Amino acid sequence: MHSSSLIATPESLHPALWRASQLAQGAVRCIDTGHAVLSAQLPGGGWPVGSLTELLLQQPGIGEIRLLRPALQQAAQRPVVLLAPPQIPQGLALAALGLPPGQMVWIRNTGKSGDALWAAEQVLRSGCCGALLLWQQQIRHENLRRLHLAAQSGDTLFCLMRPLAAAQDASPAPLRLALRTAQGGLSIEFVKRRGPQRDAPLFLPLPPSLLQRHATVDRPLPVPATARSVLPQLVSG
Repeated sequence: MHSSSLIATPESLHPALWRASQLAQGAVRCIDTGHAVLSAQLPGGGWPVGSLTELLLQQPGIGEIRLLRPALQQAAQRPVVLLAPPQIPQGLALAALGLPPGQMVWIRNTGKSGDALWAAEQVLRSGCCGALLLWQQQIRHENLRRLHLAAQSGDTLFCLMRPLAAAQDASPAPLRLALRTAQGGLSIEFVKRRGPQRDAPLFLPLPPSLLQRHATVDRPLPVPATARSVLPQLVSG
């Protein structure tokens, strides 16, 4: 018997282990990104669920919803929560992206980060939602840890939108992507992933934004809600 056959692979020792030269595979639960060129660069071949994912934005509205659209379409079998978005969500525009407005729950920004973080933790621990998108300008490391732990209790697609400057901060998120505008799409930098470092940004072509086309004529989602009013309904539903 060759000695090489006795060498255990990292995955056989523990599903959370991987070689530094390879993308992690074994313990990663994922939802398809809908973008083959991006999926090939992500551990497990998709967006992780039951985990904190950070999207670090050059500025809000550069294409992050179009980036997430295929995954949100899959997740929309259950409610999709938009928590403290910087713009009022437009129902017609979301429908044009294939996102059913009836499945979208908008929790407005109260101006208090503590309220948004509390709501996010409740959504994640309830396990009743297919996806949670949370926008935050500033967030403390201990709160990031709480959100990541809460995400691990279920299978919700959880994406935290933060400013690009936050890439310099430490984070427990296994996946952190920096998004910048690029002609015809997005430039994606892999700040952190379970696998080898990628220095060159990835260009991802995206179709023109339908959100901007409809924003001036559309009506917002009809019922903005506070976190404490909507969460009991989500959990009981």
